[in-house]
Amino acid sequence: MRTELIKDAELVKTYIEGNENALAILINRHKQKIYSFIYSKVLDRDITEDVFQDTFIKVIKTLKLGKYNEEGKFLPWVMRIAHNLVIDHFRKNNRIPKFDNSGDFNIFSVLSDSSLNAEKTIIKSQVEEDVRRLIEELPSDQKEVLVMRMYNDMSFKEISENTGVSINTALGRMRYALINLRKVIEKHNIVLTNY
Repeated sequence: MRTELIKDAELVKTYIEGNENALAILINRHKQKIYSFIYSKVLDRDITEDVFQDTFIKVIKTLKLGKYNEEGKFLPWVMRIAHNLVIDHFRKNNRIPKFDNSGDFNIFSVLSDSSLNAEKTIIKSQVEEDVRRLIEELPSDQKEVLVMRMYNDMSFKEISENTGVSINTALGRMRYALINLRKVIEKHNIVLTNY
């Protein structure tokens, strides 16, 4: 049987049963996607390599301990691990304050610190990136209206004046843009949340 026809879940099971080669197939299958995802967050080849290696060390440990239970959703699970390791990287590199216990330690000062929102920022930028990519697939007249409305915060009256079409036409294009976006999201099985 050709390896590309073997499902991820089957390969995970085979690996847990002791076939080391199954993991190599899984890594090769998803390497590009995972590597690109990490690189898009850290924007540094060396750090990407490190996080990529750490991701698979964690994957191997979890599988060996028999703690994997993702009902066949291997890639989103690995992406979540990679995502968490990216956040750990930001924390380790002083993006998040460290406190020594000598002075007055106040948990609320930590919780309110904006740098703790590194994770939220990463998730938000990932979602925005996905949405922008999807918008590129729309017909140009729909894309134009959507961008004016969502990114430039223009009213339909302003859009109508700028594009030379009636308000109704602008509204119609917006409606079709949203319908088409939904179709593209469903077609690609895109989940607009963090991995």
